[in-house]
Amino acid sequence: MPRVDAAISAGLLFLLTGFLALQPLSTDLYLASLPALRVHFDAPVSSVQLTLSAFLAGFAISQLLAGPLSDRFGRRPVALGGAALYLAGSLLGAFAPSLAVLVAARIAQALGVCCTVVCARAIVRDLYEAEPGARVMSRALSWMGVVPIAGPVLGGLVQSAFGWRANFIVLAAGGAAMLAATLRVLPETNRHRNPHATDLGPLLRNYALVASSRNFWANALPITGSYGALFCFISASSFVLIELFGVSERAFGFTYALVTLGYLLGTIAVRRVLGRLGLTRSIRLGATVGLVAGSTMALLAALGVQSLAAVLVPMCFVTAAHGFIQPCCQIGAIDPFPRHAGAATALMGFTMLTIAAFAGWLVGALHDGTVRPLAWAVAASACFSALSAWTLLRNETTRSAALTTTGSAS
Repeated sequence: MPRVDAAISAGLLFLLTGFLALQPLSTDLYLASLPALRVHFDAPVSSVQLTLSAFLAGFAISQLLAGPLSDRFGRRPVALGGAALYLAGSLLGAFAPSLAVLVAARIAQALGVCCTVVCARAIVRDLYEAEPGARVMSRALSWMGVVPIAGPVLGGLVQSAFGWRANFIVLAAGGAAMLAATLRVLPETNRHRNPHATDLGPLLRNYALVASSRNFWANALPITGSYGALFCFISASSFVLIELFGVSERAFGFTYALVTLGYLLGTIAVRRVLGRLGLTRSIRLGATVGLVAGSTMALLAALGVQSLAAVLVPMCFVTAAHGFIQPCCQIGAIDPFPRHAGAATALMGFTMLTIAAFAGWLVGALHDGTVRPLAWAVAASACFSALSAWTLLRNETTRSAALTTTGSAS
């Protein structure tokens, strides 16, 4: 049963969706601008992709502090500070005179959006038990799934009409809207604020407690592989679709949306089967779908099949798998830690995003004008996700006992 009344819950759902949506919006909106950035700053593909990888790395590292800050001071002040910082970073990006300044602006955006995402995950843990929380998270992610579909479409249209700087103006407007909504809607949900959460000794002990949990890694590693596969496509999509297959900037967003539609369908489907399958089997099902789709994409690339369909169709199933895995793993990883939800979600995000940032950079460094680096990276990430899900996750009855035992210890 939820720990919050229905009226507050209804209002929070839209705010939590906005918090979560800032992250994909920050990457997807300007994907069509990456080739233009390469021309504008006369930089190689790997340098331009730093605007993506640096964002992800900044997001990953800052979670290690944002989570404990929300455990100590509450979700509301951390979310407010994050929204304000995101707005400032977006404005800096819009007027960046060099690629180095743009990368710095992206890091500032990452620090800000990290606070909102960490707080969103922790707020769900504050208010709901495991399976109801997974359903609430999947509802928020379903609404958020509109962003990966609409974001590239809007970004491509804005890029073709006004250029890359205009996309950062759009991001600044989104940051301003979230700041205003947070001020108006968000109550404080952290009822177990820990005044020592940011002290170095307790902080390290909290992370050690989370890191020592087998259940934590059983959930964190499948989502790490799943998101790694998705981010490989995010980082390479504009160069593959626009430069390799000749998709126009205006049409790029619509083409990209066909892939991200799979994510939305995955988040909807998992809500329908979660009650029957439970968390463990739902995660395994999603990971298996991702493995089959990623392997198919790699096989087609190895056979020399270089077509839009050979990329888009398998990636649609890979993103659907991520939509299946993400809400279940996010809730499953942090559920045993009611008093350390911020630290748990931070460590999970740090692991997931650090590996994804490296994978995205690697795809850019190996870019050779074909789909092979992308296909092989997607397949390897999906294989890691499936291997983790099938070897580390316990059966539902055993896992429930483990959740109770770990929760008591924390």
